[in-house]
Amino acid sequence: MKVERKPKPWGEEIWFAQTEKYAGKILKIKKGHRYSLQYHKQKLETQYILSGQVKMIHGESEDNLQETILNPGDKFDVTPGMIHRAEGIEDSEIFEVSTPELDDVVKLADDYGRSGEGNNEQLDRQLANS
Repeated sequence: MKVERKPKPWGEEIWFAQTEKYAGKILKIKKGHRYSLQYHKQKLETQYILSGQVKMIHGESEDNLQETILNPGDKFDVTPGMIHRAEGIEDSEIFEVSTPELDDVVKLADDYGRSGEGNNEQLDRQLANS
């Protein structure tokens, strides 16, 4: 697999590994932006803060969410079914390793009008360029 850059309305993902057993990417989140409030059906991931500061919103249900502030060197584990969302308090970079189900996402809420299951790279590119 070659390294792929995937523009997002909240920043960018750099996919650098995707095998049958694991995946790796870097999430670049712009200050004041956040990715979808979401969960995964199967995917297990660990997010490690490389730079910046991130507010991680997480919980077992939408009506019982908590916030954790993450700084460089902090990590956060996301298990299947855990609702989560990262917001850039500063421009931030997150190193993410996970199981290989990169299209396993269910969006519950989104600042950019995206919804449903899976990724829509065409829509993400349009929103990133607008």
